[in-house]
Amino acid sequence: MTPDNKKLFNIIILGCAFMFMFTAFQTCGNVAQTVIANLNNTDFHGSGYTSMAVIYGVLSASNLVAPSVVALIGPQFAMFISGLFYSAYIATFIQPFTWSFYTASVFVGVAAAVLWTAQGNCLTINSDENTIGRNSGIFWALLQFSLLFGNLFIYFAWKGKSHISDADRRTVFIALTVISLVGTVLFFLIRKPDSPSLLEEDANVNGSLDAEINVPLENKMSKALDALKKSLQLCITKQMLLLSVSIAYTGFELTFFSGVYGTCIGSMNKFGAEAKSLIGLSGIFIGIGEILGGSLFGLLSKKKQCNRNLVVLLGIVIHTLAFYLIFLNIPADAPISSSTGTDNKAYMNPSVTLALFCSFLLGFGDSCFNTQLLSILGVLYSEDSAPAFAVAKFVQSISAAVAFFYSNYLLLQWQLLILVIFGFFGTISFFNVQWKAVALSSQQTAYSPRL
Repeated sequence: MTPDNKKLFNIIILGCAFMFMFTAFQTCGNVAQTVIANLNNTDFHGSGYTSMAVIYGVLSASNLVAPSVVALIGPQFAMFISGLFYSAYIATFIQPFTWSFYTASVFVGVAAAVLWTAQGNCLTINSDENTIGRNSGIFWALLQFSLLFGNLFIYFAWKGKSHISDADRRTVFIALTVISLVGTVLFFLIRKPDSPSLLEEDANVNGSLDAEINVPLENKMSKALDALKKSLQLCITKQMLLLSVSIAYTGFELTFFSGVYGTCIGSMNKFGAEAKSLIGLSGIFIGIGEILGGSLFGLLSKKKQCNRNLVVLLGIVIHTLAFYLIFLNIPADAPISSSTGTDNKAYMNPSVTLALFCSFLLGFGDSCFNTQLLSILGVLYSEDSAPAFAVAKFVQSISAAVAFFYSNYLLLQWQLLILVIFGFFGTISFFNVQWKAVALSSQQTAYSPRL
C-alpha cells in the first residue's frame, strides 16, 4: 500500500469508527429528553437538556488540557479510551438513576474533549494541503451516516407508539451501547502514516502505539506541557478569535438540530401517534443533508473547485431559510412541552413534510460550516493541529452548553433569533479569516524561489 493510500485508509477507518460511535451517541442525544419524559421511574429527576449542558460545559473546561493528554498517550489510544466513556454514558439509559446519569455526563464531557482533539490531530497528520479538503469531506460524510442508521432504528422501533415503555427503552439502548463499542474497537485499525517527516517524530504525533512505548516519559511530559502552552497562546490570537465566532455558531446550531428540533417534533400532538417515531425520521433527514454536503464538498475540494467562502455563504442562506420555515411550522412552546406535548399551532397548519424538509436543510447547512472549518483549521494550523482543534472544540462546546441550558426555558422563536444573529456574524468572521489566508498564501507563492 502506498503512503497516500495508507493515509486515505486511515481517514476512512477514522470516519467509520466515528460513524459507529455517533450512531449511538447522536441517537441517544436526539431522543434523551423524550425518553426521560416517558420514564415510569418517579425517583429519576434528570433532564436530557441539562445532561447535554453538563457534557458540553465539562467538555469546554477540558479542551485546553486535552492536547496534553493526546500528547501523553497518543491520539489512537486517546480515542479508544474516550470511546469507552461514550459507551458507558449510553449504557446509563438502560437502567437510569439520577446520580449515574449526571456522573456519566461529566465523564463523557472530559472524554469528548480528548476524542475530538485526537480526531483533529489524526485527520491533520494523514492529510496535506492538497488533501485536507477531500479528507475533511470524507470524514464528515462517514460521520454523518450515524444520523441515518440510529434514527432509522428509532423510527421503526417506536413507530405508532405514543408512549415509550421501559422494555422499548432497554432494547434501544442495549443495541446502541453495543454499536458504540464496535466503533471504539475500530480505532485500533488505524496505521502509522509513512510520511518521512512523520516517521522522524515520536508516536505522540503520529499515533503509533508500538513506537510510543519506547518514548521516554520526560519527552512525553515536555510535549504535554508544550501542547498546553500552545493552546493558551492560540486562544488570544486575532485569527482564532475571529474563527471562534463561526465555531460558536456551530455549537448553537448543533444543540438545536441534535437535541431541540427532534424534541419539538416529538411534542407535536397534531402529528398524532406518529410524533415519537418522527423524531427518528427527522434525524434521518438531517443525516441525509449532512452526508450529501460532506460528499459534495469533499469532491469539489479534490478538484480544487471549492471556495470556502461560497460554501459557508451557502450554509447560512440554507440555515436562515430553515429557521424561517420552522418558525412558521412549529409552535413556540414545543421545545419545553416534551412531557405532555403541545396542541398549539404556529402560523400555519403543521406539516410533517415541511418539518422533515427543514431537518434536511439543517443537516446540509451544518455540513457547509463544519467541513470548511475542519479544512481551514487543518491548513492554518498544520504544525499545531492538536492545540488548534482543542481550542475550536473549547469554543464550540461552551456555546453548545449555553444553548442546552437555555433550551430548558426559552420559547422557540427566541432560540431561532439567537441562531440567526450568531450565524450572520459567524459568516462574516469566517470570510475575514479566509480572505487573509488566501492573501498570505498568494504572498508566499509570489516570493517562493522557483525550482
